[in-house]
Amino acid sequence: MSEHNINISGALQTSGFADEAEFHALVGAADLSSPDKVARFEQWKSGDGSKAGLLALNRQPTSGGEHNIISVSGGKDSTALLLLAIERGAENMQAVFADTGHEHQETYEYVQYLSDTVFPIRTIRADFSAQIATKRANLPARWAAEGISQDKIDRALALLHPTGNPFLDLCLWKGRFPSTRARFCSEELKRNPIIAQVQKPLLAAGDDIISWQGVRADESPSRALLPENECKFIDNDTQAELWNFRPILKWTVEDVFAMHRKHGVKPNPLYSKGMTRVGCMPCIHARKDELLMIGQRFPEEVARVAEWERLVADCSKRDMSTFFAADKTPGRHKTDFTLPMPGIYQVIEWAKTSRGGTNFDMFRIQDVGPLCSSIYGLCE
Repeated sequence: MSEHNINISGALQTSGFADEAEFHALVGAADLSSPDKVARFEQWKSGDGSKAGLLALNRQPTSGGEHNIISVSGGKDSTALLLLAIERGAENMQAVFADTGHEHQETYEYVQYLSDTVFPIRTIRADFSAQIATKRANLPARWAAEGISQDKIDRALALLHPTGNPFLDLCLWKGRFPSTRARFCSEELKRNPIIAQVQKPLLAAGDDIISWQGVRADESPSRALLPENECKFIDNDTQAELWNFRPILKWTVEDVFAMHRKHGVKPNPLYSKGMTRVGCMPCIHARKDELLMIGQRFPEEVARVAEWERLVADCSKRDMSTFFAADKTPGRHKTDFTLPMPGIYQVIEWAKTSRGGTNFDMFRIQDVGPLCSSIYGLCE
């Protein structure tokens, strides 16, 4: 036997596998004779030892190949995309979840459900520690030169430390929340971390990437113009290529949920609680009806955002920052900038009104309780 062979039975005792048959099934041919495969196995064994971890490790190929990277958000479209990639037998596949820090707990649980039962999912997070440190270093002199009081400067410096929550740290660094006109959230919290942590290392190693994206044409006019395939980048040093692939571009919502049913995968439970989107909670694009439902079902999320508004305001030169921009709700604040903008609690109150935003609608504010509510017909 090669000196690199491993005592399989010993590994089973620490990995949680039921027997050798299960172990061999998950590692494929159970070929552990090469130094590379032994090193990868030892890396897994010294880590969390889970089946999901072993599956993910075994799906990391050596360099010089082509990788299929599936972006998973926990939403209906990306789940259908993941199932389609598995169905088509995509090789060298990685599923990646970019954690914004602003997801609902049920979405985190759903992503874990997918990772445990469908395919191992790697979680990545943006880190704004360096940006916050730079802001701390430059803020006192800059703000003082603009006539901002020392008390305000001290309050900002007291808060300008990384919290570990990507969304909040991003807003503390920027001194504001993203908006429909300044949508830096997707780029900073999803696109850039995936590029830096997943794509760049592969491209630098000479590997081509197919980036699977779960976007559909009927979501927006701009998405309807997207091609199904496009080469986005070629590495100057290695000539490795990055391609965007949108295989569900022409799918309908019914097609998406049909894929869930086909593979026996339940949708994110938030779709049965009045949500049209299940990413950020709430999203800056949340509709009035959705905000009403969030206020009724998830008051703890509203309270969290209200606290974030207070923290971000203290790190803003204007001493004011609200989650939603001024144009979200009607009122004089849209034209008179001396008036305070509505915070999250005021926006939730507006969501209770009828069209025009001045009178409460008694039918709208009825407590939905635990009742199922889905615009996609998931309650039938």
